[in-house]
Amino acid sequence: MSTKPSQELETFDNPNPERDYTIRIRMPEFTCLCPKTGQPDFAELLLEYVPDQLCVELKSLKLYIWAFREQGAFHEAVTNEMLADLVAATNPRFMRLTADFKVRGGIYTVVTAEHRDENWVAPQKVELP
Repeated sequence: MSTKPSQELETFDNPNPERDYTIRIRMPEFTCLCPKTGQPDFAELLLEYVPDQLCVELKSLKLYIWAFREQGAFHEAVTNEMLADLVAATNPRFMRLTADFKVRGGIYTVVTAEHRDENWVAPQKVELP
């Protein structure tokens, strides 16, 4: 197999760094392992961010989330770890990662972690008539 999981996140220059805009990326096939039982945990990830100078490259993001497939991690820990890695790679104005874990033992877990650059002010939402 020529493609392998990777912990490296690649980036590219933001084509419009002068403008605030939102990038939303859905990743419906995230898996990791329960650190207690070793059983697989499944989640849909939603990454939302306002880039500054860099954007995350999608193929590297796919390989990055694939790298968690054999890793044991609590839902809270893995969500925050991924957010920290993505923030370190891209240094965004704002970033939110939501991990919506599928039912396990009758329990659903949703973990949301956020990062906000201290110098960034969110624009006012525009309501159109």
